[in-house]
Amino acid sequence: MTDTDRELLRATFGQDAELYDQARPGYPNQLFADLAQLAGLTPQSRVLEIGCGTGQATRPLAQLGCTIVAVELSPDMATVARHNLRDFPNVTIEVSPFEDWTPPALPFDLVVSATAFHWIDPDIRFQKAADILRPGGTLAVIYSDHVAGGTERFFIDVQDCYERFDPKTPPGLRLTPAADLTDDSSEFDRSQRFGPAQFRRYEWEQAYTTRSYLDVLMTYSPTRSLPEANRKALLSCIGGLIDRDHNGQVSKRYLTQLTLAHKTT
Repeated sequence: MTDTDRELLRATFGQDAELYDQARPGYPNQLFADLAQLAGLTPQSRVLEIGCGTGQATRPLAQLGCTIVAVELSPDMATVARHNLRDFPNVTIEVSPFEDWTPPALPFDLVVSATAFHWIDPDIRFQKAADILRPGGTLAVIYSDHVAGGTERFFIDVQDCYERFDPKTPPGLRLTPAADLTDDSSEFDRSQRFGPAQFRRYEWEQAYTTRSYLDVLMTYSPTRSLPEANRKALLSCIGGLIDRDHNGQVSKRYLTQLTLAHKTT
Protein backbone atom coordinates (compact mmCIF):
# COMPACT_ATOMS: atom_id res chain seq x y z
CA MET A 1 0.00 0.00 0.00
CA THR A 2 1.40 3.40 -0.96
CA ASP A 3 1.49 6.31 1.49
CA THR A 4 -1.17 8.08 -0.59
CA ASP A 5 -3.48 5.05 -0.61
CA ARG A 6 -3.09 4.61 3.14
CA GLU A 7 -3.95 8.26 3.81
CA LEU A 8 -7.02 8.14 1.56
CA LEU A 9 -8.38 4.84 2.81
CA ARG A 10 -7.89 5.43 6.53
CA ALA A 11 -9.80 8.72 6.22
CA THR A 12 -12.94 6.86 5.04
CA PHE A 13 -13.71 5.52 8.51
CA GLY A 14 -14.75 8.93 9.81
CA GLN A 15 -17.19 9.61 6.98
CA ASP A 16 -20.10 8.10 8.91
CA ALA A 17 -19.01 7.66 12.53
CA GLU A 18 -22.54 6.89 13.77
CA LEU A 19 -22.93 4.04 11.29
CA TYR A 20 -19.50 2.68 12.24
CA ASP A 21 -20.50 2.73 15.91
CA GLN A 22 -23.78 0.92 15.25
CA ALA A 23 -22.61 -1.60 12.65
CA ARG A 24 -19.12 -2.73 13.59
CA PRO A 25 -18.93 -5.78 15.87
CA GLY A 26 -16.77 -5.53 18.97
CA TYR A 27 -14.20 -7.96 20.31
CA PRO A 28 -14.43 -11.11 22.47
CA ASN A 29 -14.52 -10.41 26.21
CA GLN A 30 -11.87 -13.05 26.84
CA LEU A 31 -9.38 -11.03 24.79
CA PHE A 32 -9.42 -8.18 27.29
CA ALA A 33 -9.12 -10.54 30.25
CA ASP A 34 -6.07 -12.10 28.59
CA LEU A 35 -4.61 -8.71 27.69
CA ALA A 36 -4.98 -7.44 31.26
CA GLN A 37 -3.25 -10.55 32.61
CA LEU A 38 -0.42 -10.65 30.05
CA ALA A 39 0.28 -6.92 30.31
CA GLY A 40 -0.02 -6.91 34.11
CA LEU A 41 -2.63 -4.15 34.09
CA THR A 42 -3.84 -2.62 37.36
CA PRO A 43 -6.04 0.40 38.11
CA GLN A 44 -2.77 2.38 38.32
CA SER A 45 -1.67 1.47 34.78
CA ARG A 46 -1.30 4.10 32.07
CA VAL A 47 -2.62 3.02 28.67
CA LEU A 48 -2.29 4.63 25.25
CA GLU A 49 -4.79 3.47 22.63
CA ILE A 50 -3.98 4.20 18.99
CA GLY A 51 -7.05 4.66 16.79
CA CYS A 52 -9.85 4.25 19.31
CA GLY A 53 -12.60 4.73 16.72
CA THR A 54 -15.87 5.02 18.61
CA GLY A 55 -14.47 3.35 21.74
CA GLN A 56 -15.33 -0.32 21.28
CA ALA A 57 -12.01 -1.53 22.66
CA THR A 58 -11.59 1.43 25.00
CA ARG A 59 -14.53 0.61 27.26
CA PRO A 60 -13.29 -2.81 28.52
CA LEU A 61 -9.95 -1.25 29.41
CA ALA A 62 -11.61 1.76 31.04
CA GLN A 63 -13.66 -0.61 33.19
CA LEU A 64 -10.39 -1.84 34.73
CA GLY A 65 -9.81 1.66 36.08
CA CYS A 66 -6.69 2.31 33.98
CA THR A 67 -5.81 5.85 32.97
CA ILE A 68 -6.31 5.89 29.19
CA VAL A 69 -5.22 8.36 26.55
CA ALA A 70 -6.84 7.52 23.22
CA VAL A 71 -5.52 9.07 20.00
CA GLU A 72 -8.02 9.17 17.12
CA LEU A 73 -7.51 10.50 13.59
CA SER A 74 -11.17 11.40 12.91
CA PRO A 75 -12.85 14.27 14.80
CA ASP A 76 -16.27 12.68 14.16
CA MET A 77 -15.16 9.32 15.52
CA ALA A 78 -13.71 11.07 18.57
CA THR A 79 -17.01 12.86 19.19
CA VAL A 80 -18.91 9.55 19.23
CA ALA A 81 -16.24 7.95 21.42
CA ARG A 82 -16.45 10.78 23.96
CA HIS A 83 -20.21 10.27 24.14
CA ASN A 84 -19.86 6.49 24.52
CA LEU A 85 -17.21 6.88 27.23
CA ARG A 86 -18.77 9.81 29.07
CA ASP A 87 -19.07 7.74 32.27
CA PHE A 88 -15.30 7.14 32.40
CA PRO A 89 -13.38 10.19 33.66
CA ASN A 90 -10.20 8.09 33.41
CA VAL A 91 -10.36 8.33 29.58
CA THR A 92 -9.01 11.26 27.55
CA ILE A 93 -9.48 11.34 23.77
CA GLU A 94 -7.15 13.42 21.62
CA VAL A 95 -7.69 14.08 17.90
CA SER A 96 -4.52 13.64 15.88
CA PRO A 97 -2.76 11.29 13.47
CA PHE A 98 -0.56 9.12 15.67
CA GLU A 99 2.40 10.00 13.48
CA ASP A 100 2.05 13.70 14.44
CA TRP A 101 0.89 13.27 18.04
CA THR A 102 3.12 14.63 20.81
CA PRO A 103 3.15 12.23 23.77
CA PRO A 104 3.34 13.35 27.40
CA ALA A 105 6.60 13.08 29.31
CA LEU A 106 5.28 10.30 31.56
CA PRO A 107 5.61 6.93 29.77
CA PHE A 108 2.86 4.35 29.33
CA ASP A 109 2.58 0.81 30.64
CA LEU A 110 0.61 -0.40 27.62
CA VAL A 111 0.23 0.79 24.04
CA VAL A 112 -2.70 -0.96 22.35
CA SER A 113 -4.29 -0.66 18.93
CA ALA A 114 -7.42 -2.52 17.80
CA THR A 115 -7.97 -2.81 14.03
CA ALA A 116 -5.98 0.38 13.45
CA PHE A 117 -2.24 -0.26 13.75
CA HIS A 118 -1.83 -1.30 10.10
CA TRP A 119 -3.06 2.17 9.05
CA ILE A 120 -0.12 3.85 10.79
CA ASP A 121 3.00 4.66 8.76
CA PRO A 122 5.08 1.44 8.94
CA ASP A 123 8.28 3.46 9.26
CA ILE A 124 6.97 5.05 12.47
CA ARG A 125 4.51 2.80 14.28
CA PHE A 126 6.78 0.37 16.13
CA GLN A 127 9.55 2.82 16.92
CA LYS A 128 7.22 5.51 18.25
CA ALA A 129 5.21 2.97 20.26
CA ALA A 130 8.43 1.71 21.87
CA ASP A 131 9.63 5.26 22.57
CA ILE A 132 6.56 6.09 24.65
CA LEU A 133 6.52 2.84 26.67
CA ARG A 134 8.28 2.42 30.00
CA PRO A 135 11.01 -0.25 30.14
CA GLY A 136 9.23 -3.59 30.12
CA GLY A 137 5.98 -2.00 28.93
CA THR A 138 3.72 -3.83 26.49
CA LEU A 139 2.70 -3.21 22.88
CA ALA A 140 -0.51 -5.06 21.95
CA VAL A 141 -1.97 -5.22 18.45
CA ILE A 142 -5.50 -6.55 17.88
CA TYR A 143 -6.80 -7.46 14.47
CA SER A 144 -9.83 -9.39 13.17
CA ASP A 145 -9.89 -11.41 9.94
CA HIS A 146 -12.93 -12.74 8.09
CA VAL A 147 -12.28 -16.48 7.82
CA ALA A 148 -13.97 -19.52 6.30
CA GLY A 149 -17.13 -20.59 8.09
CA GLY A 150 -20.47 -19.04 8.90
CA THR A 151 -22.93 -19.14 6.00
CA GLU A 152 -20.42 -20.74 3.66
CA ARG A 153 -22.61 -20.89 0.53
CA PHE A 154 -23.28 -17.17 0.72
CA PHE A 155 -19.61 -16.27 0.89
CA ILE A 156 -18.91 -18.41 -2.17
CA ASP A 157 -21.80 -17.01 -4.22
CA VAL A 158 -21.22 -13.39 -3.19
CA GLN A 159 -17.89 -13.38 -5.03
CA ASP A 160 -19.85 -13.05 -8.26
CA CYS A 161 -21.19 -9.69 -7.01
CA TYR A 162 -17.68 -8.52 -6.18
CA GLU A 163 -16.21 -9.68 -9.48
CA ARG A 164 -18.95 -7.82 -11.36
CA PHE A 165 -18.83 -4.52 -9.50
CA ASP A 166 -15.42 -4.25 -7.78
CA PRO A 167 -12.65 -4.38 -10.39
CA LYS A 168 -9.98 -5.06 -7.75
CA THR A 169 -11.52 -8.43 -6.82
CA PRO A 170 -9.32 -11.41 -7.77
CA PRO A 171 -11.27 -14.09 -9.68
CA GLY A 172 -12.28 -17.16 -7.71
CA LEU A 173 -11.41 -15.62 -4.34
CA ARG A 174 -12.20 -17.87 -1.36
CA LEU A 175 -11.98 -17.36 2.40
CA THR A 176 -9.05 -18.81 4.31
CA PRO A 177 -9.70 -21.23 7.21
CA ALA A 178 -8.60 -19.80 10.55
CA ALA A 179 -6.20 -22.70 11.04
CA ASP A 180 -4.29 -21.63 7.91
CA LEU A 181 -3.57 -18.12 9.21
CA THR A 182 -0.24 -18.23 11.00
CA ASP A 183 1.00 -16.09 13.88
CA ASP A 184 3.27 -13.33 12.63
CA SER A 185 5.76 -11.40 14.77
CA SER A 186 7.94 -10.18 11.90
CA GLU A 187 7.39 -6.46 12.47
CA PHE A 188 7.99 -6.78 16.20
CA ASP A 189 11.20 -8.67 15.43
CA ARG A 190 12.45 -6.22 12.80
CA SER A 191 11.98 -3.28 15.14
CA GLN A 192 14.56 -4.79 17.56
CA ARG A 193 12.75 -3.01 20.40
CA PHE A 194 10.68 -5.88 21.81
CA GLY A 195 11.13 -9.33 23.29
CA PRO A 196 9.44 -12.50 21.98
CA ALA A 197 5.86 -11.96 20.88
CA GLN A 198 2.94 -13.78 22.50
CA PHE A 199 -0.22 -14.71 20.64
CA ARG A 200 -3.84 -15.36 21.49
CA ARG A 201 -6.55 -16.30 18.96
CA TYR A 202 -10.35 -16.06 19.29
CA GLU A 203 -12.69 -17.57 16.70
CA TRP A 204 -16.32 -16.44 16.80
CA GLU A 205 -19.39 -15.77 14.65
CA GLN A 206 -21.71 -12.81 14.21
CA ALA A 207 -25.24 -13.04 12.75
CA TYR A 208 -26.43 -10.32 10.38
CA THR A 209 -29.72 -9.39 8.78
CA THR A 210 -29.60 -8.10 5.23
CA ARG A 211 -29.69 -4.51 6.48
CA SER A 212 -27.07 -4.97 9.18
CA TYR A 213 -24.74 -6.78 6.80
CA LEU A 214 -24.96 -4.01 4.21
CA ASP A 215 -24.36 -1.51 7.01
CA VAL A 216 -21.18 -3.26 8.13
CA LEU A 217 -19.94 -3.37 4.54
CA MET A 218 -20.34 0.41 4.43
CA THR A 219 -17.83 0.71 7.29
CA TYR A 220 -15.08 -0.93 5.19
CA SER A 221 -12.71 1.29 3.24
CA PRO A 222 -12.74 -0.85 0.04
CA THR A 223 -16.54 -0.51 -0.15
CA ARG A 224 -16.62 3.19 0.65
CA SER A 225 -13.86 3.97 -1.84
CA LEU A 226 -15.70 2.41 -4.83
CA PRO A 227 -17.26 4.76 -7.38
CA GLU A 228 -20.84 5.48 -6.31
CA ALA A 229 -22.47 3.56 -9.16
CA ASN A 230 -20.35 0.47 -8.49
CA ARG A 231 -20.97 0.70 -4.75
CA LYS A 232 -24.74 0.91 -5.15
CA ALA A 233 -24.79 -1.97 -7.62
CA LEU A 234 -22.56 -4.10 -5.37
CA LEU A 235 -24.71 -3.56 -2.30
CA SER A 236 -27.90 -4.22 -4.29
CA CYS A 237 -26.44 -7.48 -5.60
CA ILE A 238 -25.33 -8.61 -2.13
CA GLY A 239 -28.61 -7.62 -0.47
CA GLY A 240 -30.62 -9.45 -3.12
CA LEU A 241 -28.55 -12.58 -2.62
CA ILE A 242 -29.10 -12.58 1.16
CA ASP A 243 -32.85 -11.99 0.78
CA ARG A 244 -33.35 -14.47 -2.03
CA ASP A 245 -31.17 -17.40 -0.98
CA HIS A 246 -30.71 -17.01 2.78
CA ASN A 247 -34.03 -15.73 4.11
CA GLY A 248 -32.57 -12.34 4.98
CA GLN A 249 -29.88 -13.53 7.42
CA VAL A 250 -26.27 -14.70 7.23
CA SER A 251 -23.55 -15.51 9.73
CA LYS A 252 -19.94 -14.35 9.40
CA ARG A 253 -17.00 -16.03 11.12
CA TYR A 254 -14.17 -13.93 12.51
CA LEU A 255 -10.73 -14.74 13.83
CA THR A 256 -9.55 -12.06 16.24
CA GLN A 257 -5.82 -12.16 16.94
CA LEU A 258 -3.99 -10.55 19.85
CA THR A 259 -0.24 -10.12 19.41
CA LEU A 260 1.81 -8.54 22.17
CA ALA A 261 5.40 -8.15 23.30
CA HIS A 262 7.30 -6.36 26.04
CA LYS A 263 9.72 -3.53 25.35
CA THR A 264 13.38 -4.38 25.78
CA THR A 265 15.13 -1.21 24.51
